Amino acid sequence: MKSSKPYIALITLLALSGCQTKEKATEVKEVAVPVITEQVTKQPINRTTSISGNIEGSRTVRLGFMVAGKLNFIAADEGQPVRKGQLLASLDPTNYGIAKELSDVQVAQVGDEYTRLKIMHDRNSLSDADFAKVNYGLQQAKVQQKLQTKNLSDTKLYAPISGVMLKKMAEVGEITAVGTPLFVVSDISKVSVNAYIPESELHTIKIGQSARVLVSSVGQTFTGKVKEVGSVADVTSRAFTVKIELPNPNGLIRPGMIAEITLTSNQPVDRLLLPAEAILHDTDSQSYVYIVDKAQQKAFRRNVSVGQLVNNKIEVTAGLSPQEIVVTGGQQKLTDGSSVSLSN
Repeated sequence: MKSSKPYIALITLLALSGCQTKEKATEVKEVAVPVITEQVTKQPINRTTSISGNIEGSRTVRLGFMVAGKLNFIAADEGQPVRKGQLLASLDPTNYGIAKELSDVQVAQVGDEYTRLKIMHDRNSLSDADFAKVNYGLQQAKVQQKLQTKNLSDTKLYAPISGVMLKKMAEVGEITAVGTPLFVVSDISKVSVNAYIPESELHTIKIGQSARVLVSSVGQTFTGKVKEVGSVADVTSRAFTVKIELPNPNGLIRPGMIAEITLTSNQPVDRLLLPAEAILHDTDSQSYVYIVDKAQQKAFRRNVSVGQLVNNKIEVTAGLSPQEIVVTGGQQKLTDGSSVSLSN
């Protein structure tokens, strides 16, 4: 029978070779990834708040007639400019003209009677009571004359401000009632951007504060100022109204346009900031970074919440503490628990 020792030696040699291969593979996996790091510190920033708003004219008026009647003239269509004092519309004045003539006749008639009776009163031929009666009659006729004169004048509607005709809600030939709004005129030499700001940001907004306003529809950014800050929150949204005033000398900005407002606080606040490239995102859009444990020489994943972008750095609002070491370079090669070597 042949000896089995050569076979045993061969098996032992193969086993040792396999162990060495595994050890080498393990050594390859444990090779430290060179990374660049940065210590997390708080830095002062001027906090910015971005909100959307709706543009309105600086002054908007809704106009109608003080008397009823039939429209016989309208001066402008929607979107056309109007001047202060310009005749905007008028009603058929025929009935009011006749009423004015009747009041004139009444005044003349009562005036003649008053003159005749005054002579008699001066001669003591008429009692004071009878003379007082005709005197009151004359005053009443004159008041009625003033009323009819006003009614006739009110058949013409004049623009109280310069601006543009935003809305025309009637046409020539229509019958209108007293006080019915027919036209909307807005002064757009200056415009107001109305927006809502969250309760948490209210303390950063002050009257007179500068604001940058992007009006996408005209492709320009304008500079305005905060002119009003609401004192009462909206019941539903718990937000406060903010009004930004903008100059509009060329009339490019029109009421109804949407604007993006950026407000920068004048009071610096300390925030954690990281280079933008240090923030990674997974398939669920979760933001995360890698934190280095110097004792273990390993990097561990840490989910974070981010805020605004400040000078190519991103504000970290949750997930990090000051003095922690964050990987800012080489993090794309890392997995949770990877061994690292610090290059800086």
